[in-house]
Amino acid sequence: MLRKRQPTWIQRNSRFAIAAIATLGIVNTSYLTAARLLKGSVVCPVEGCDKVLESPYATVFGSIPLSALGLLAYLAMLAMAIAPWLLKADAPKTQRSLINDQTWLGLSIGGTAMAVFSGYLMSIMVFEIQAFCLYCVGSAISALCLFGLAIVGHDWEDIGAVGFRSVIVASITLIGAFALYAPLNVDPNDQTNGYAITTTSKPANIELAEYLSTSDIQMFGAFWCGHCHDQKQLFGKAASSKLDYVECDPNGENPEPDRCQAEQIESYPTWKIDGELHLGVQSLQELAQLSGYTGSTDFGVE
Repeated sequence: MLRKRQPTWIQRNSRFAIAAIATLGIVNTSYLTAARLLKGSVVCPVEGCDKVLESPYATVFGSIPLSALGLLAYLAMLAMAIAPWLLKADAPKTQRSLINDQTWLGLSIGGTAMAVFSGYLMSIMVFEIQAFCLYCVGSAISALCLFGLAIVGHDWEDIGAVGFRSVIVASITLIGAFALYAPLNVDPNDQTNGYAITTTSKPANIELAEYLSTSDIQMFGAFWCGHCHDQKQLFGKAASSKLDYVECDPNGENPEPDRCQAEQIESYPTWKIDGELHLGVQSLQELAQLSGYTGSTDFGVE
């Protein structure tokens, strides 16, 4: 009679490891998603995070943060990792075995898809956006670890079938990734792609923009900055074209990086009003109050 193979150390502890890594991924993606939805800045110890996280690649289906999809993926991996632990102690052995097998199947599929998609995003970060995002790299490493644990952490009866399934899942994931980002066709050095101002200015918006410009009030930003785009959307197409806008990225149109450095601009957008720096997106009412504007305040866009 053949003796059943004893599980290795990694197989005995793989679900704990997967649960721990998925939890770290949840914390990471939750922070990025909250910052994106609340239009806040992401604190990063290295330069480049904002450029990556505010690029057109950072949102999918129009306005959904990519990190939100990552959050859902990590939640799914966590749920599958701990599912057998949630069964009652007196649950039938057949039910426990079924849940164990099904969740390992799900973990292997999910781990493969996440690792491949993360690898695709890393190639975009390096070759397209040409910037470094510590949070993104951390997420990619987590996805790769989840994939590895999902494969080696279980005693598969047919490892060949696992490999074949992984190739199929990887192929489908890559096709989906190409289809997802095909409409963008973004050139990171083109400050117009993906950032068109689509709102129409009301007369008061134009009047305010002209007043800010003639009052020596500048808006510092970067062509890839999503928050800068949000700020211009508040003004509308006609009004935003009248702003005294200073481009801080050397790859942007008419860049003035030395001026931005001299003004100690550290985040975008930044408004300079009467010698003081005001960080982040400002409402038109706030700009009117800060600048001393006394014209019409019937602001809005269509």
